[in-house]
Amino acid sequence: MNKLIISTAQFENRSGDKDYNLSVIDKLTKEAKVKGSDVIAFHECSITGYTFAKNLTESEMLQIAEYIPEGKSVQRLITMAEHNDITILAGLFEKDRDNKLYNTYVCVNKYGLVASHRKIHPFISRFLSPGNNYTVFEINGWKCGILICYDNNIIENVRATKLLGADIIFMPHVTMCTPSERPGAGFVDPELWKNRVNDPTTLRLEFEGMKGRAWLMKWLPARAYDNNIYAIFSNPVGMDDEQLKNGYSMIIDPFGDIIAECRSFDDCISTATIIPEKLLKSGGYRYINARRPELYKNILGKEHLSNQQVAWLNNKS
Repeated sequence: MNKLIISTAQFENRSGDKDYNLSVIDKLTKEAKVKGSDVIAFHECSITGYTFAKNLTESEMLQIAEYIPEGKSVQRLITMAEHNDITILAGLFEKDRDNKLYNTYVCVNKYGLVASHRKIHPFISRFLSPGNNYTVFEINGWKCGILICYDNNIIENVRATKLLGADIIFMPHVTMCTPSERPGAGFVDPELWKNRVNDPTTLRLEFEGMKGRAWLMKWLPARAYDNNIYAIFSNPVGMDDEQLKNGYSMIIDPFGDIIAECRSFDDCISTATIIPEKLLKSGGYRYINARRPELYKNILGKEHLSNQQVAWLNNKS
């Protein structure tokens, strides 16, 4: 494998406005290419918007969802990839020929669709079906995986994707700034976003505290370190429906170190060079080689009934 230059993006999407969101994706893709990037990654449902789906009927969900790869949005992504000679990853709601709905993240290049991943743990709409497969594919000789938002909170998903060969895992999210039983969690007041030019300090304190980045730092670097991967985290900034999101799209290396991060309130990208040498030097490399699966294969494979709870969504309904 040769070095790979990757950009991760953040932007304020508009709910249901695919034309607008794709125009921002196009603009940021051009910026990434100017910086020499081979790949750019956007957040979960960056094409369609995300949180607004909790209020949509099944008919409305089917209307905004698209077939993959023949849908207009994926075809526009492919055109962008061709014009800029770059690989693009972005998210949207998908429908299949049986009208089943999915939260899906796609990877495209100038030749067409490279891969798509259906979120294994969807929750924003009761009409979404879960994906049932891990996704591993290649970009310029690098083995890559995709896990969408909540998928990454289940540590087995990250380890399974690594064991299937992924050295880079793209982790698109719409996360942080929501309530839970965790101390310090909660929504961030949208008024702070409206007043961000006059008072950036108060907003930054909210974004960087336990409602936002400080919580992310409890677990995200560990996913990269423990599994000897590059984690490409992408997250929106600004309003997503009525919720304020804090961005901080970042790239974390196999040592658990942040090597690129978006730290502004603006639509922006951050870029890092990925090199294979780190994959042979990190602690995770040694620990994966030292595993003794005979001790725990029957424990990890024991039958279990999945019980997925999202506190803020349950409280809302």
